[in-house]
Amino acid sequence: MMNLGTMVKGLVSDKIASQLTQHWKHDEGTLKFWRASSNFVYVFEHNQQRYFLRFNSEQERTWEEMKAELDFLNYLKNCGYPCVSTIPTIKGTEIVSEQTSEGTYLAVVFQAAKGKMLDENANNQQFEAWGRTLATLHSLSKNYNPVGGPKRKNWQDVLEKIEGVINRHPHEHEALEELRNVTELLEELPTSKETYGLIHYDFQLDNLFYEEESSMFNVIDFDDAMYGWYAIDLVAALDDFLEGDAPFSNDRVQSFLTGYRSVLSLDHALFQQYRTFQRFKNLYTFARLLWSLEDSEMEDAPSWLESVREKFIRVQANLRWEFLSNVNS
Repeated sequence: MMNLGTMVKGLVSDKIASQLTQHWKHDEGTLKFWRASSNFVYVFEHNQQRYFLRFNSEQERTWEEMKAELDFLNYLKNCGYPCVSTIPTIKGTEIVSEQTSEGTYLAVVFQAAKGKMLDENANNQQFEAWGRTLATLHSLSKNYNPVGGPKRKNWQDVLEKIEGVINRHPHEHEALEELRNVTELLEELPTSKETYGLIHYDFQLDNLFYEEESSMFNVIDFDDAMYGWYAIDLVAALDDFLEGDAPFSNDRVQSFLTGYRSVLSLDHALFQQYRTFQRFKNLYTFARLLWSLEDSEMEDAPSWLESVREKFIRVQANLRWEFLSNVNS
């Protein structure tokens, strides 16, 4: 999730994207804005092929973090995992660091993912393929051992960042108490090669493209990857479907777990900590919202900004209420 002030600056025009695109082979006149969330994303064409330019301010994500992300992505690709490939620049590099009038930006280009994006109406067979694709990722992660160079963050690093954001907002008492409680719960959990490693963290359907022929998903957006328990990935992926007193009884959730178990076994004791992992996810989301809203009140703001701010503030309020409920339970 991007700081809204940074987003406003980056969306004033396509100047930054146009400047960055010059480092890759491209067809003039094809660059178009795609979306802005954690990153700015533009689409362009070269020889009738679509590519995606992704970039962010150096203040949002460092070169080391991006390099570590791409190292893991390239490892997976070399292992035959269905994920997108990066496209080298004209000079043969993967990452571009560019000084612009709005600051330093880091950029990378990806090929377009094959397949179609599904939604919550995906069928049981597709849910099973979804679980199988995640388990395949985890099985490869278990043997991933980067030697030298930047490493991805871990859950402790994330909690440290969360603490830094919350401390800038000392009135957020509920969030600070929730941070203390979640930290204690996570510190008690065991780690092993079978249960802990580099996870995607955002393995939801909007980051996956389904191919009917292979019954597999092509995976994008590894920029949130971190070291944590594999069960976190399952809980984060299924978050929209885990409801009620028996959250895993849903037919499609069961299909997902069947697909996962077809590749890897599940540590049931750890998986039952799903409420702890949900609380971690909610806390992380809350801190990102806080960060995104910092300095977002501005004069001559674009028309879309106020509605986004209102949405973020509403989600924050709901999360505060949940934090308070966790303390009282």
